[in-house]
Amino acid sequence: MIELTIPGFNDHLSLTDLILDFNGTLAIDGKMIDGVKERLVALSKVLTIHVVTGNSNGTAEEELKGIPCKIALLSPENQAKGKYQYLSHLNPASVISIGNGRNDCLLLESSAIGVIVIQEEGASVDTLSHADIVCNSIITALDLIVNVRRLTATLRS
Repeated sequence: MIELTIPGFNDHLSLTDLILDFNGTLAIDGKMIDGVKERLVALSKVLTIHVVTGNSNGTAEEELKGIPCKIALLSPENQAKGKYQYLSHLNPASVISIGNGRNDCLLLESSAIGVIVIQEEGASVDTLSHADIVCNSIITALDLIVNVRRLTATLRS
């Protein structure tokens, strides 16, 4: 669990879960981005990691081997609703989520903290307007969680 206070954003957060998209977020063209695995393994000691994906390249399960995480494979239809439903089975007020696509919009908006990453695949403008934080890479986004003072500095008012 990660406990933090962000003045003007949330008086007290108890983050227990991290939900991540796979393609475009953790991976580019189905291949895990360098440095992600090590950060997820470290974060799994304080957060339950969930990867919720349409698995469009069919590589998620293989690429995520060795990372303590729960993998949810979604059908191609209405993935935005599928991701939102997955979140709703947790406590959304204790979830930080990271994604990039249009199908991540509801997920990021409904989580305690929603982070959008803009990498090689780009990011949806719709989703961008519903995120709390924008990062230029998944490494930067994961490092925000490892170094929670960065989260506070970005979100405080």
